[in-house]
Amino acid sequence: MDKNIPHIEFDSSKPDNSGIEILTIESLSIRKNEIDHSPEKAHQLAFNMIVFYTAGESRQLVDFIWHEVKRNTIIHLSKGQINAFQFNEGLQGYVILFTEDYLKKQINTLPKNELIRLFNAHLFSPIIQASQDSNVLNYIELFYKEYSNIEEGYNQENTYNALYSIIFSKLERLKQYQTFHLKRSDKLNSFLDFKSHLETHFNRSRNADFYAEKLNITYKHLNSICKDMVSVTAKQFIDAFVILEAKRLLINSEIKSTELAYSLGFEEPTNFVKYFKKHTGFTPNTFKKDYI
Repeated sequence: MDKNIPHIEFDSSKPDNSGIEILTIESLSIRKNEIDHSPEKAHQLAFNMIVFYTAGESRQLVDFIWHEVKRNTIIHLSKGQINAFQFNEGLQGYVILFTEDYLKKQINTLPKNELIRLFNAHLFSPIIQASQDSNVLNYIELFYKEYSNIEEGYNQENTYNALYSIIFSKLERLKQYQTFHLKRSDKLNSFLDFKSHLETHFNRSRNADFYAEKLNITYKHLNSICKDMVSVTAKQFIDAFVILEAKRLLINSEIKSTELAYSLGFEEPTNFVKYFKKHTGFTPNTFKKDYI
């Protein structure tokens, strides 16, 4: 029996795919028993994904948190995040999948603020609620029609790129209305640098002073930055980051909690178990059983 959470790769059946695909939630629900993994069970994405709900009510799992969804709810997930659907009766909508390589090709056409807002799970919620008069659905439906038109092959990639850029910009505009207005600033740049160091060194240190020193700022200043950007202290952000990494590793490999403890930088496995239980309420093994 496979003890790993499925790691879902981008696999389009369309010939000469450029790294982007769109399908309906209804078609995914119908095929859920025919594919290798159940979309309703936790799985890790090896691509980016945008989900737009057009009818019905349900929930969607993003990094171990269930989010309520309904008409005009938009969920955005980045590569590496944990996802699961819940296909209730009457649920409808669209799912856009795109690879990291496809995103990189589009970066030069997209403002940096948009990339930060939509692709930074630590800064913003993955959920957007579009207003009734939002026209983003019109472009998604047009994208679906273009993608599904098997007779039209000429210059399709440029058509996809143009529609993707429009959809992406529409989503960023919706998101900025529901979050603080993100501008490039010294604090934002410092926070992104802090997160980058954390991604590199989280298994070396969970001490906020360590990262403040890396940034050549004081612990107090780093705390101020984190409180302004994500409303938590630097230590709270570090702990949340480490716990999420631990959760992903726990359910995405056959690694034992003892080995995981050492790989995360804990000197004693018992210290990791205590740390994990303190922040989640579960032991690592209990948590893993709930998701496998």
